[in-house]
Amino acid sequence: MPAVPSSPTVLAAGQLNALARGGLMTAGAVPAGLLDALAQVPDPRDPRGVRYDLVPVLAVAVCATLAGARSFAAIAEWAADAGPELRAGLGLPGAVPDLVTIWRVLTAVDPAALDRVLGSWVILVVNSRHAGQVRRSWPRRD
Repeated sequence: MPAVPSSPTVLAAGQLNALARGGLMTAGAVPAGLLDALAQVPDPRDPRGVRYDLVPVLAVAVCATLAGARSFAAIAEWAADAGPELRAGLGLPGAVPDLVTIWRVLTAVDPAALDRVLGSWVILVVNSRHAGQVRRSWPRRD
């Protein structure tokens, strides 16, 4: 089942499409600064009974979305298939969150806050890749 239009994964996909198409993320590695950026998203969950920290679950969703996941089930499948080094880099050295956990976290998180954080992170990544290069959005008229 595809993610609903108000889903944070859809918002994240909108912010991250250019990053993925531009090859600004190396395969099998956690993108630089992603975990620090996601740490700025407020955790809406009651701390009682929380098994997974918010940042690793969001990081799984972002990386899975970059890899082409477009549903909660696809995100959970991507997490289950991720290698142990990648999972450890995402902050999940042991078990990975299941479909229900991913759904609960992504439907509870503030989509506007996630969008803001991811948008800022993408801008930083793209700007750091293009540092020192002059880019013009409009052709010069001579």
